[in-house]
Amino acid sequence: MANEDTMMNPPIESLMKRTLSKFSLVTLSARRAREINSYFNQLGEGLGTMVPPQVSSISRKPLSISFEEIAADKILSVPLSVYEEVEADMDAELLDALADDIEVTLAEVAVAEVAVAEVAVAEVAAAAETVSE
Repeated sequence: MANEDTMMNPPIESLMKRTLSKFSLVTLSARRAREINSYFNQLGEGLGTMVPPQVSSISRKPLSISFEEIAADKILSVPLSVYEEVEADMDAELLDALADDIEVTLAEVAVAEVAVAEVAVAEVAAAAETVSE
């Protein structure tokens, strides 16, 4: 197969080998392009929360840079099942933490109710002593 000169560099054919389908390539490159765009937009703010481009490129377009990153195997496609597993683990941890918080709160409420009841009993006893005198 002859190496054809195309307008796009890297060629789509080479990018297709790194993803499962055209749709996953589009999704992966668009997400990464948004991240790169956010990185360039927040540079002056000094926040440093976004990941910078992983390849040196002469292109100034975020989508072209994301394609170059995919071609260089710097950005990889992760199957949805992996996300679902991670999400399920995080949900389980969150539910455990929430259950622990509820348990602590209920214990604090019970202690507070006992304290209020003890004060009420003491007040009733003091009132009964006053009446009996």
